[in-house]
Amino acid sequence: MTTTEVETPSQIDLIWGAEEISKVIGRPARVTFHLLTTGAIPAKKVGGRWVAERGKLLRFFMETAA
Repeated sequence: MTTTEVETPSQIDLIWGAEEISKVIGRPARVTFHLLTTGAIPAKKVGGRWVAERGKLLRFFMETAA
């Protein structure tokens, strides 16, 4: 996808739950929960569950690593 393309709902890959997010970022669930509750990583709470878009999450970590 190029920078001019916009993701449509069918292209968005959502990760639901702190435990699943922790698997994607390679951190323990407890550390991930802390990062989520402090707003340190791009995610939102929806209906009592944490949700993150895979693309935004990966871009966030790629930018901070650079």
